[in-house]
Amino acid sequence: MINPELSRSQIEELLYEWIIGKNAERDRAILRRRLFDGITYERLAEEFDLSVRCTKQIVYKWQERIFKHIPG
Repeated sequence: MINPELSRSQIEELLYEWIIGKNAERDRAILRRRLFDGITYERLAEEFDLSVRCTKQIVYKWQERIFKHIPG
């Protein structure tokens, strides 16, 4: 998952660099809340008016795309 050597600001930069598209702001907010605040998928789904399944798909999709570019 997250490289523990990365600072919060470095992760924020990655979110802005790699999360793009129509729902980028929403997806960044979801991933930020999951990674930094540890919010459950169920709570995120409620907060963003999405299904739990959709919320998980958003998190998994962007985590995979972002963190595969981080060494070590």
